[in-house]
Amino acid sequence: MNAPVRVAVTGAAGQIGYSLLFRIASGSMLGPDQPVILQLLEIPPAMGALEGVAMELNDGAFPLLAGMTLSDDPNAAFDGANIGMLVGSRPRSKGMERKDL
Repeated sequence: MNAPVRVAVTGAAGQIGYSLLFRIASGSMLGPDQPVILQLLEIPPAMGALEGVAMELNDGAFPLLAGMTLSDDPNAAFDGANIGMLVGSRPRSKGMERKDL
């Protein structure tokens, strides 16, 4: 089997990041023979949600998921990454519409 590829994903607990993670872990992104290590980055207020996402990934049947790290520190999340997926933006403030982002 190939050596794992490290994939850093920002906004990993957001709607887009959440959907993307399961596709990466299943092999849809890098192929059915490529193990991955997910390096997930979130803002501090969303770390609880990210821990929930990590539990779902761990509970899933993803034999290609070789590891996972969770962080609110960009330096840690991108350390050693082979691929970076920069997803999402800042959370909407009260009264903001999506177009305001």
